[in-house]
Amino acid sequence: MLDDERIGPILDAAYVCFTRHGVRRTTMDDIARAAGMSRPAVYQYVRNKEDAFRRLAGRLLDTALAGARTALESPGGLGDRLSAALEAKLGLALSLWRDSPAHAAELLGEDARLSAELIGAYNTAMRDLLAEAVGAARPGVDAAEFAELLLAFTRGLETDLSDPDAPARRLRHGVALLVAGLNHPHPTTQEPS
Repeated sequence: MLDDERIGPILDAAYVCFTRHGVRRTTMDDIARAAGMSRPAVYQYVRNKEDAFRRLAGRLLDTALAGARTALESPGGLGDRLSAALEAKLGLALSLWRDSPAHAAELLGEDARLSAELIGAYNTAMRDLLAEAVGAARPGVDAAEFAELLLAFTRGLETDLSDPDAPARRLRHGVALLVAGLNHPHPTTQEPS
């Protein structure tokens, strides 16, 4: 079991280095220097730069998921709770863009093989949390499909973060419209004769 008191500063240092230099240009020496440790000491906690990136990605995703869970468990209307949960997801992308405009795209999509499993598990957990909240508030709705729609909408907003206030504002507005649509009967699609 790794000592959380030591791995935390290493991952903090990795974040600083990755946002400053990008993942490709960051070295283990950079991470060790930023952590105030020797390189051999850092290697006691992370195997290599890719391991540091993966652990950091896991920590960031876990934090966003915990924020979403807290939002969904809070009091308030369904739209407000869903918006707050999705803002936790959107906030991760926004913070990377804020902290590293030059390297955010690299960090968000860095070497899918390093974080694909983590991102897949995160997306599944987010979908399940959203679907549970929707299903509890609106029985009879295809909650899993609605959750997928919310996630797709949020991913779309993450593609243009040039105005940092616009995505969260659009998210709240879009979620309100989608939730309002749950209150109206859905037209059935008929096949042409």
